[in-house]
Formats: sequence, C-alpha cells, structure tokens
Amino acid sequence: MLASAKRIKRNKTLDRLFRYLFMGMAILSASFIVIIVLFVCAKGIAPFLPGYEYGQVDLISFLTGSVYRQDRATYGVGFIIINTLICSFLALLISFPISVLTALFIAKIAPNKLGKAMQSVIELLASVPSVVYGIFASGVITAIVRSIAESLGIATFGGSSLLAVIVLLAIMIFPTLTSMSITAIRAVDHDLESASLALGATKTQTNFKVVLTAAKSGIFAGAILGLGRAFGEATAVSMVAGNKLFGPTFDLFDITRTLTSTILTGLKETTGLDYDIRFSIGLVLIAVIFVSNWILNQVKKRIGNQV
Repeated sequence: MLASAKRIKRNKTLDRLFRYLFMGMAILSASFIVIIVLFVCAKGIAPFLPGYEYGQVDLISFLTGSVYRQDRATYGVGFIIINTLICSFLALLISFPISVLTALFIAKIAPNKLGKAMQSVIELLASVPSVVYGIFASGVITAIVRSIAESLGIATFGGSSLLAVIVLLAIMIFPTLTSMSITAIRAVDHDLESASLALGATKTQTNFKVVLTAAKSGIFAGAILGLGRAFGEATAVSMVAGNKLFGPTFDLFDITRTLTSTILTGLKETTGLDYDIRFSIGLVLIAVIFVSNWILNQVKKRIGNQV
C-alpha cells in the first residue's frame, strides 16, 4: 500500500511538471507571436500618425489609392488589394474542383498501392520550396502564357501576367487542398456508403452524392487553408507578377501586383518611409486574410449545417 501511494504521488508530480512544461512552451510560442504583431503594428501605424519623421501619409489615400510609386513617395494599395483578391480567388476556383476529384480518386477509387503512391507525390509537392515553384513559373508558365497571347495577337511582358500568377497559385495550393480533402473523405463513416449501395445507388452516385456531401465541411476547411497560402505567397508570385505601378488589373495578359509581392520587391532599405510603409501593407494583408477567412468560415458553418 505504501509503495503504491508513493508511485501515485510520483506520477502526479510528473504530471504536474509536464503540465507546467507544456504551459511554458505554449506561453513562449504565444509571446513570440505577440512580439511580432506588436512590432508590425508599431511600424505599420507610424506613417499615418502626426509627427512622423519622414512625413505623414494620408490613411484614406493609402487604402484607396490606385498608384504605387515608391520613387515618388506615392503609396496607394487599394488596387493592390483588388489584385490580390482576384489572383487568390481565381486560383482557388481553378484548383478546388481538380483537388477534390483527385482526392476522391485517391481515397475511394484508386487501388491501394496506386493511391498511396499518388498521396506521397502530393505530400512531396506540398514540401517544395516557394522559390522552386517561382523558377518553374518564370521558365515554363510564362512561356505558355506568352504562346497563348501570341496566338491571340496580344502583346505580353514576356509572359509575366495576371494569368501566370493565377496558374502558379493554383498549382501551389493544389497539394494543401488535396491533402485536406483526402483526410475529410476518408473520415466519412463507411456505414453511409454501405447504406447508399444497399439502396441501389451505384458506386459513382455514392461517391458524389453521399461521400462528398458528408465530407464537404472538411473539404471547405481545406479550401480556406489553400486560400490562406495563396494570400500569403510572396517569392514565387514576385517572379511572374510584373509589379504594375497602377491598377487594378483585370486583363489576364497584363502584369499585376499583389500585397506580398509589393512587400518583397525592392526591399533594400532598413529605415525610412519606404521601409515602414511595407509594414503598413503587412497590416492590410493581415486584415484581408482575417476578413476573408471569417467570411469563408461563416459560409463553411452554413454548408456544414445543411443536410
């Protein structure tokens, strides 16, 4: 009895120590996030405050402007916000159906060995660095876009264009969407499939009308994550966007500019207005992602609640 009591006491002590250890790690991680957010906010808000040492920037003109010229100290990101939304949502529109159908094939149709091999390839694609996608896009996607434009009699900037950015982002978010969709589809209760087949439905009807319907909430969550990556991609996009100085851009074969490419391109200074204004753009990007994710999550909840 005494040995048992000592063992229980020792186990409780270990549990308490590990709980404090995990709590400390969580607090440390959260503190880094808080420090980064505070630093970005302090730098990003400074250009709009009275008494700013490099000259106060008008907030309304910044948020609604249609020209971004750092050489003239003209910073308008209104058109860049529109460009970012266009690129990201059109990329999602292209990648989403392809990803869902691929996930359905891997999870429910393909032979076991083939499905595992294809899933491994998709996981490998998810781990490819952004700069590699950018090099591929600048050498292959831009060439394809240029060929299409020439066949239509349209001049392009070497293939760098809105269309190139959309195709690039669609490829980059494909692994995320597919992986999340596979997980959601495999989580569907097998009894639902058996019931559908027992009622006379074909395998194809069951997959599309039962499996995908039951997995729609998880699939939509993957779409939200994929859209988040599209919003936040900088390096690869900068290599094919072209960084247009005004806009917004609606022509698929015209160059464009996104919030992330604006932050990255020409970032050489470590002080001054041009340096601080990039933190302001970062705050705008955070706000755009937050609002977009909130809206999509509300839609996801409604879709998930539908029978």
